[in-house]
Amino acid sequence: MPGKPLRDVVAPGLDVLFCGINPSLLSAARGHHFARPGNRFWPALHLAGLTPRLLTPDQDGELPRFGLGVTNLADRPTRTAAELTRPELQQGAVALAALVARHRPRVLAVLGITAYRLGFDRPKAALGRQPESVGGAVTWVVPNPSGLNAHYQLPDLARLYRQLRTPAEETRVVPGSR
Repeated sequence: MPGKPLRDVVAPGLDVLFCGINPSLLSAARGHHFARPGNRFWPALHLAGLTPRLLTPDQDGELPRFGLGVTNLADRPTRTAAELTRPELQQGAVALAALVARHRPRVLAVLGITAYRLGFDRPKAALGRQPESVGGAVTWVVPNPSGLNAHYQLPDLARLYRQLRTPAEETRVVPGSR
């Protein structure tokens, strides 16, 4: 989509598409996802075993090589996600469902429970696998890796992110199996 401050890093048939809430001001300025120092996304991916080495934000374009992708629920850069409006999140949810339907990742992982609740109108949603899919993908809500989210430490994030690969592998169709 033209005018997006951060490009979607997607490819057909990813194992996991991570969906952040929105770009930070620094990420938008640098043109890379999760660019803020203190954001634990990149270390959590590596510690979870989802990437063979610790990637840096400027290597976000390499994610599809590892079966991973990244996008955002809302496009507008802000200092904190709390600055986003419910309509922005809801519009983002519609666009995300279309993106997921087009690229067909096996798992969609939304990074943030509050954004998921507001964007998808699921006020009672809890962290974990969701009963509804988004765009046809198995959908999980996992903690946001922002340094502002002190409720979850890096080992917690890695443990939760590691679980995302298992459902992706369970939903993979083996050629000749059907």
